[in-house]
Order: sequence, then structure tokens, then C-alpha cells
Amino acid sequence: MKIVLQRITSARVTIDNQEVSSVGKGLLLLVGIHKDDTAEAVDFLAAKCAELRVFADEQGKMNLSVQDVHGEVLVVSQFTLLGDCRKGRRPSFTDSAAPEKGNELYERFVAQLRILVPVVKTGVFGAMMQVELVNDGPVTLILER
Repeated sequence: MKIVLQRITSARVTIDNQEVSSVGKGLLLLVGIHKDDTAEAVDFLAAKCAELRVFADEQGKMNLSVQDVHGEVLVVSQFTLLGDCRKGRRPSFTDSAAPEKGNELYERFVAQLRILVPVVKTGVFGAMMQVELVNDGPVTLILER
């Protein structure tokens, strides 16, 4: 599983010029599910995202989590994160989970996050989406398990 975590002031997902989801201050999580991922890996990374201290405290140090700042989370499925570009000129996606497994683990990830963070919104699994965000910092981290 690979996650691109971005600290944001706002983000939104649109499909066919229709807004599907939007959030304010918090995190945008782009999530790619690997073919060998397990429920345990999903649960671990959901907790990691909720508890990762990437927001500034009163002294300006990254000491607060999205939970601490009562932030919101937007989760967007992105199988292309598993693209292998080491050979040739076209990415290989053989490491990405099949759609059924990917969707199952994606939904589990979202459900686990919702236990930990009150406001969690999503894009649409497998859809062509436009994602807009205002990255705060910028702060962008890559998490893998």
C-alpha cells in the first residue's frame, strides 16, 4: 500500500464538472492498493495517517495530528501510485490490486479512518476524477507498508 499524504487548507474532487466531495483544513490522502496488501497493513496505515504529527503547534513545530486539530480528511483512490516506471516508457501496473480487492481494502481504509477522524470524505473508487487542493506548507509525505 502506498499513500501520498498532503497537509491541506482545502481540497475537492469533481467528476464531469460536478463536485463530489470537498474538505477544509486537514489531509488529502492519495491511496494505492498493492496486490499483496492485507487488512492489517490497511489498518496500520489508517492509524498512522490519523496520528501522524504534521500540523504545527503554538511553537511552530509539527507536533499535532489531524485528530488534534480537528481536521478533515479527503481520501482518493489512485492505483497509478503503484506504477512501475523502471523499464520502458509506459508504466506497468502489475503490482496494483485487482479492482475488487482494491475497492474492498480502500473501503476498509476509509472505514478505519472514520473511527479515528470525525470527518472523512472520499472520491469515487475507479472513476476519472479531478482533484484540486491547496497544499499547506507545502507538506507532502509518502507512506508505504
